Amino acid sequence: MEQNKDLIQFDIPIAKRTYFNNSNSILKKKLLILSPFLLLLFSVFALRLIRNVEIGSLDNSNFQVLINHDHRILGHLPYAEIPKEKLVLIDPNIEVHVDMRDSLIKMRNEAKKDGVFLVFLSGYRSINLQNEIFYSLKSFRNQEAAERARVSAPPGYSEHSTGFAIDIGDATQRETDFETKFENTDAFKWLIKNAAKFHFKLSFSKDNKFIDYEPWHWRYEGSIEALKVFESSNRKF
Repeated sequence: MEQNKDLIQFDIPIAKRTYFNNSNSILKKKLLILSPFLLLLFSVFALRLIRNVEIGSLDNSNFQVLINHDHRILGHLPYAEIPKEKLVLIDPNIEVHVDMRDSLIKMRNEAKKDGVFLVFLSGYRSINLQNEIFYSLKSFRNQEAAERARVSAPPGYSEHSTGFAIDIGDATQRETDFETKFENTDAFKWLIKNAAKFHFKLSFSKDNKFIDYEPWHWRYEGSIEALKVFESSNRKF
């Protein structure tokens, strides 16, 4: 009987030891199965962290890089001059791109029906004329190029050279021509409410960082060619 007791006492710890070893084995198997998944999660987290750091480091320079990519000068985008054969006369001494003629005339007629009288002040301007305006006329103000560029585009960088830009005034308040106080006229208020119906958009709003607010300056975006011309300008940085 004593021998049997010893055997029983000896067998019990062996049984316990065998069970403990099986638990370790199962745990190790689970870890081996999960380790690739855990490694993947860690890699994704690390990559995202690195990417966020890189993006953060570029935040201060992104805007300038994009501007340089668009080849801006003093805040103005470059524009090619429209071929002469695409210009049409709408008023004495005022030419515009043929694509916008009908919409422009229709807009003026619709405004007249509402008792608002739009007058066209300036349309197409050649690069040569823009050169005279920027380097000759504006120089009389004794301003540096950056100052001039706030109120007039350098030659080759004016929307007017595309034929798709039009300066508009109020025929009943001509003293507001080319002045910010044009925004107080019935003509401007009508344009803000209705110009988009005819595919016209205000080019230089109050939130422009480089170019002074010009409530009289509108551009046409009602054709594929016009949209291509102003695609860069319509990007939001």
